[in-house]
Amino acid sequence: MTIAVTAVSGQLGGAIARNLIKTYPQETLIGLARTPANAKGLGTEIGIEIRPGDYGKPEQLHASLEGVDTLLLVSGMDAPDLRIGQHRNVIEAAKSAGVQKIVYTSIQGVEEGTAFSAVVQSNRQTEADVRACGLDYAIGRNGIYIEPDVEYIESYKARGEIANSAGNGKCGYTTRAELAHAYACLLTSDTFNGQTFNLYGPQITQTQLAAYLNGAFGTTLTYREMTPEDFIADRTAELGDFIGPIIGGIYEGIRRGIYDAPSDFAAVAGRPHQSWEDYFQSLSS
Repeated sequence: MTIAVTAVSGQLGGAIARNLIKTYPQETLIGLARTPANAKGLGTEIGIEIRPGDYGKPEQLHASLEGVDTLLLVSGMDAPDLRIGQHRNVIEAAKSAGVQKIVYTSIQGVEEGTAFSAVVQSNRQTEADVRACGLDYAIGRNGIYIEPDVEYIESYKARGEIANSAGNGKCGYTTRAELAHAYACLLTSDTFNGQTFNLYGPQITQTQLAAYLNGAFGTTLTYREMTPEDFIADRTAELGDFIGPIIGGIYEGIRRGIYDAPSDFAAVAGRPHQSWEDYFQSLSS
């Protein structure tokens, strides 16, 4: 079987490609990247062919998907109103090139009422497009990556706290490495065809997150709840008018409990998601 992974120069696409090469070496793997030069190092590292894969170029996509049996469509990073059409370009190119199955990396989130909802709605539309395309498919709805909190540790230390609008809401976090394992399973097994899965680990609160970070980094962080409006203003000041409200909307979803739902990770991956005790212990070892 020949598997293509889009956005392979990105963090999630790259992690999935590495996992596939390691766990399913018998399969042929192709990496697609909007700028192939950015994925050249990965191609050399794991020994795969890199082809151009710009979501905005249908003819290029068709050519790059020739000979591919199964396609991983990594959700794009453009504005919500643009990504729907871009994803449709990929789906149509896959159909015309003879691809037999699409696996789509979607997201959890509140579909109405937050600054993140437009992004969630665009993903739900792509989910519907994938289901209606006539090919075999599987869809994953990713939880929230925990790595950004780890990467933000110096800023947390400077503030002495984690402050956001999640309140006591529990969040089903995950890691790119764990998602890579789950998507490798979705790509290589027909057992999951025609289904949609929530993919994340044990749900934790922000207070628990602070405790895990304290254990890993020797910090004394506490958690402080902010209003949704204040948190959006805080994130917008640091990240800008596009990303700031999106981050605020994600934490509003945590506060509302949207990420405190049963996970299908173990059913897909064949094992439980890595525990947060083990994950944070690995950071401190």
